[in-house]
Amino acid sequence: MLMYSLANRYAHQLLDARACSRLIAPLSSDTKLSLQDAYDIAHSISTARVAQGETIVGRRIGFIDRKIGAEYDEGAASGTLIWAPLFDATVRTVDRNYGIQSLAGALQPRLEASLVFRLGSTPAADAGLDALADCIESIAHGLEIVICPYPDWQFSAADAIAAFGLHGALLIGESRRLSPASRRNLALTLPNASVSLSCGGLLRGAGYGSDVMGSPVHALLHLHRQLQTQPQCTPLQAGEIVATGAWAAAIPIEAGQTWITAFSAVDLPGMSISFV
Repeated sequence: MLMYSLANRYAHQLLDARACSRLIAPLSSDTKLSLQDAYDIAHSISTARVAQGETIVGRRIGFIDRKIGAEYDEGAASGTLIWAPLFDATVRTVDRNYGIQSLAGALQPRLEASLVFRLGSTPAADAGLDALADCIESIAHGLEIVICPYPDWQFSAADAIAAFGLHGALLIGESRRLSPASRRNLALTLPNASVSLSCGGLLRGAGYGSDVMGSPVHALLHLHRQLQTQPQCTPLQAGEIVATGAWAAAIPIEAGQTWITAFSAVDLPGMSISFV
């Protein structure tokens, strides 16, 4: 376990790198970090951001996956779920599913398509899949800009957790409120849904809901259970949003591009986002 002073030092190092748009060496190249160490650093970052006036509005789920070309800790296999808090400063709703997003200051930005849940009630600590699905009030399309302060996207799982979970910004499309019947069937219907990402008239990426631990609802359950083992973290709460993980590999993006997404087998509109 890291000493508080060291976790705080790493936290401010990452905050400074983000503020100055500066690449830094992975933290693990200097100190052997466990996943718990990384969450301690992330907690120090959250404390600093809240002190500066930001508000936590939810969480984002990520996965350490070889599709992004990273190196991993021996104890963190490909597919390891990681999570990070979402703050109001980096989350916005996209009006009429079209938006313009600045990439100024974004370090090595990439784009991920996901599904965003809004919780209408707080799940019980021992909630199973069905009980957790009953807590989901609405779903929406999410486009997340993921960023990386480490050169060439090379990092360990702990490095990723400490660095804001690689979160840069989350754009949320039109939401759809769920009926009780829809909630009960969500874990079964979402695996068959797909999303495509196009740019310049060319298909650049695609994925299925089943690529997210079998279903985004399963990913939510995994997060819920993981939080029960992290006493320093607040459990899932009513009113928060959860970006449930990328349906396709993160794709490099740059200013001047317009990306268009489309869904099939799920009643959600796609989005069109122009980056500047």
